[in-house]
Amino acid sequence: MPEEGMKVKTFRSIGLMSGTSMDGIDVALIETDGRQHTVPIQSSFMPYSSEFRSRLRKAINGQIDPKTIEGELTELHAEAVKLLLQSSRSPSATIDIVGFHGHTVKHRPTEKLTWQIGDGELLARRLGIKVAYDFRSADVMSGGEGAPLAPIYHSALAAKVTSRPLAIVNIGGVSNITWIGNDGAIIACDVGPGNGPIDDWVLSNTGHDFDKNGQIARNGLVDENRVTKVMSSTFFTRPPPKSLDRLDFTQSLASGQTLEDGAATLTEITARSIISVTKVLPSPPKLWLITGGGRKNAYLMERLQALADSTLDIIESIGINGDDLEAQAFAYLAVRTELGLPISFPKTTGAPVPMPGGQIALPT
Repeated sequence: MPEEGMKVKTFRSIGLMSGTSMDGIDVALIETDGRQHTVPIQSSFMPYSSEFRSRLRKAINGQIDPKTIEGELTELHAEAVKLLLQSSRSPSATIDIVGFHGHTVKHRPTEKLTWQIGDGELLARRLGIKVAYDFRSADVMSGGEGAPLAPIYHSALAAKVTSRPLAIVNIGGVSNITWIGNDGAIIACDVGPGNGPIDDWVLSNTGHDFDKNGQIARNGLVDENRVTKVMSSTFFTRPPPKSLDRLDFTQSLASGQTLEDGAATLTEITARSIISVTKVLPSPPKLWLITGGGRKNAYLMERLQALADSTLDIIESIGINGDDLEAQAFAYLAVRTELGLPISFPKTTGAPVPMPGGQIALPT
């Protein structure tokens, strides 16, 4: 930490996130010192075309070689950054660094394998801006889970939230939690499936990308036997840190059910897996804050509120835009990478020590 009174450099950083929902690219511009100071400036979203999204899904499912779309994915990220620069009237010369997560196509930390496609050096050349990328590999190679990486940013954002213990839950394709204790201690892990199985089930049965507001699930009946069987998995009793690949829990959990019943069953599995994490935490959260796309599923939120024993609300309740959070996190992590500060920790990923991560690509 800097000495008291020492002036700390602030950076203008852009973060990029192509999440497990595969809907497009979130972009966020922030000002930060990589520590406690962080100020959102502007954000945007660039959707993928249905054709590219289809090929990205095939890459994740192993139907095509992910390398065949890596260049195109990188070019799309470059376009997304340029659009944000235009809308924010920010010349590229005013940006210190870009945090480029890429897109995860495989995550198997037990095999010391995590693979995010995206060419950091190509992106730096296209933008003429320094790029931080490959945030997970060093952690995984050290024996860590490589995920989640946002907890240190969650901690900075939540510094003024007095209700503790606090849980920030991100519901993307997979759900993960950041638990912040009374003393500021951070514990984090993936907790179970998120929107992934629900989205895939709805897509395969209707051609629509997701269950809007949970209306399909609301009209179905939960198969309690299936839910009980899934929740008996040893994953849910393992203590943090732990992580998941998007395909560890799939739509096959609803195989043979009607559209509505399958959606209801998968939604219930997501809700129960999130709340069940309390069994492996030091103490139950007094406040749950939900971010990620799952917070927009009204039925899922109702189920979470019914299952939680304490206050549960969306992240916007403390003045944070949940649509921007992950992209902002990688802008923040990019600055920490530039400064050589840790981005993963023993209690968040299982890293042996607090570890820096990421690589830096310089524009040429």
